[in-house]
Amino acid sequence: MAVNLYDAAYGLETAIRQSEEYTQLKQSYADVNADDSAKKMFDHFRQVQMDIQQKQMMGQEISQAEVEQAQQMVALVQKNEKISKLMQAEQRMGMVIGELNQVIMKPLEELYGK
Repeated sequence: MAVNLYDAAYGLETAIRQSEEYTQLKQSYADVNADDSAKKMFDHFRQVQMDIQQKQMMGQEISQAEVEQAQQMVALVQKNEKISKLMQAEQRMGMVIGELNQVIMKPLEELYGK
């Protein structure tokens, strides 16, 4: 019996959307977006993150000032309860996605070896 991988993938998508981790992430994100000051702070934090990641991907050096700015932003956003809750939910969802990726990649790892 042939398995349609795309049907399985869409089934996994549905399961993710129905998971507790996704539901908590979605609610936490909505809570941050409903609070203007938290949203502005979170958007700025994300922009700083993306700027640093983009520099890293382009092989550019990240200055000490940029590192310090990022560290200050992390400390600041962690003080905001809504953003902190969102970041925790993102981390949990990221762990789930990582574990699912391990399961999905297992046949290839077995085929090619670790």
